[in-house]
Amino acid sequence: IRVQNQLALFSAQKHIKQLNLQLEKRIDECTKKLNKTFKKLQQEILEKQKLKTRLHDVIIRDSLTGLPNRVLFINKLETVIKRSKEESDYHFAVLFLDCDRFKIINDSLGHAVGDRLLIAIAQRLSKIYTSKYTLARFGGDEFAILLENLVDVDMAVGVAKNILHQLSAPFYIAKHEIFINASIGIIWGDNEYEKPEYLLRDVDTAMYRAKDMGRARYHIFNPEMHRTAIELLELENDLRRAIKRQEFLVYYQPIVSLTTGNITAFEALVRWQHPTRGLLFPNEFIPVAEETDLISEISMWVLNSVCQQLSFWQHYLSQEDSVSISVNLSPKLFSQYNLIAKFDEIINRTNVNPMGLKLEITESMIVEHSHTVKKIIQQLKLRNIKLIMDDFGTGYSCLSYLHSLPFSSLKIDQSFIKIMENNQNNMGLVPAIIAMAHSMGMTAIAEGVETKEQLAQLRNLNCDFAQGYLFAEAVDSQTVLDLIAQKLRW
Repeated sequence: IRVQNQLALFSAQKHIKQLNLQLEKRIDECTKKLNKTFKKLQQEILEKQKLKTRLHDVIIRDSLTGLPNRVLFINKLETVIKRSKEESDYHFAVLFLDCDRFKIINDSLGHAVGDRLLIAIAQRLSKIYTSKYTLARFGGDEFAILLENLVDVDMAVGVAKNILHQLSAPFYIAKHEIFINASIGIIWGDNEYEKPEYLLRDVDTAMYRAKDMGRARYHIFNPEMHRTAIELLELENDLRRAIKRQEFLVYYQPIVSLTTGNITAFEALVRWQHPTRGLLFPNEFIPVAEETDLISEISMWVLNSVCQQLSFWQHYLSQEDSVSISVNLSPKLFSQYNLIAKFDEIINRTNVNPMGLKLEITESMIVEHSHTVKKIIQQLKLRNIKLIMDDFGTGYSCLSYLHSLPFSSLKIDQSFIKIMENNQNNMGLVPAIIAMAHSMGMTAIAEGVETKEQLAQLRNLNCDFAQGYLFAEAVDSQTVLDLIAQKLRW
């Protein structure tokens, strides 16, 4: 029995030892699995943290330049606007930059070069970084800068001048030497602003004013600019309604032959019978029409009205009293692929004799749209429509176009006429323009003639025609008939 008990005890101890070994092995396996799972969880947490960081950067950072983007900049603006309301001695300013001529570089050298240029611009702007300075890329070729803890606006102006200086040096991208600068709007932040978008709206307005003033410069926003922007927006809306309601009128300014003294032609000038502001002259609405592309519709309406009026006069007036009418063409018209078809449709519908119609085209229009303009001018010539080069001498004065295009007349800008009268010993360019016109078989028309002295000088220079307040202002169609009936002579 004792031996059996000892054997049983030995067997039990051996079994327990085996169980302990198995248990240790199992614990070791579980520990390894737990360590592996823990490491995997750690890796997943790290990856999620990295992904969260990348997503955060995508939200607040510009992917091309690495600068803060619009979202981060607006959040920063919200903070400083709130602070400016809480601390009376805290002041800030915002600069808004738009690169001048960037689209030309993008179109000519390609988007890859354009992107590298934007990166280089961002790097150059970052060189003037201070602790009071937040630089952001808003998108495209636009950058914004927030300046904090300022004493006065002169500090913001100093930064703007520094930026213009930094950008004045050329950039070297992909073996290209590139010159580019920026137009900068500046706004002085104060506690009157409630939201960042209002402040950004105003600094953007200041930036566009800098562009209008000649680019590569800065302009400081003032409240009057916002009022002007609102007025322009209202004027644009009124213009759109005016086109639908046909609120425009055509007035006619006489063109007098300096040989006979008789009225031989008229220039058509558009007027707008505004429902509340009364009769508006072209300088009050044509610039807005040009900027908003409404000018094409207005121009075609004027051309149609002139052709209707001219057709009536051609049937009403005698051969002796017959006159021609000249119409100014907007450069925007030459971007229309079906312009000639529209001309043909108006001529056929109004039954006008196109020989009495003259179209005035500026030098700048010819240079900027040379290929298209040449083709259209040749087609107009086939229709017996005469062409006048308007404002000659104030633009490019490319004499090659005078030889290659069938102009019948040159118009001398009124600025040259005023110079001629102010200096009796120096007629300026007027004699040269008249001689040039005659040498190429064209007539010369002087505009803006206001005094008898100017008229006498032009006659001495053998100028062919003239128009201006000395003869008559632009008048309505009924007054035209009265002027013709009076057979006035100058």
